[in-house]
Amino acid sequence: MTAHAPTRHTPRPAAGGADARLPWWAAVLPVIAFAALLALLAGAGGAEAADAGSQGYLADLLGRLWELLSR
Repeated sequence: MTAHAPTRHTPRPAAGGADARLPWWAAVLPVIAFAALLALLAGAGGAEAADAGSQGYLADLLGRLWELLSR
């Protein structure tokens, strides 16, 4: 008589890969973040510069950057 060890059958993953399910908030969170950033971007169109000289500062900064990169 031969003794057979009991075997355990574990379910194999599907052929397409492991069965991974995301919680509902994992799909909703990126959508909320995107909507919030889009709302911030859309609301920034009506903002006015606090300082009238800020455009000169930006032009100066870009000019210095251009000089640095053109060397």
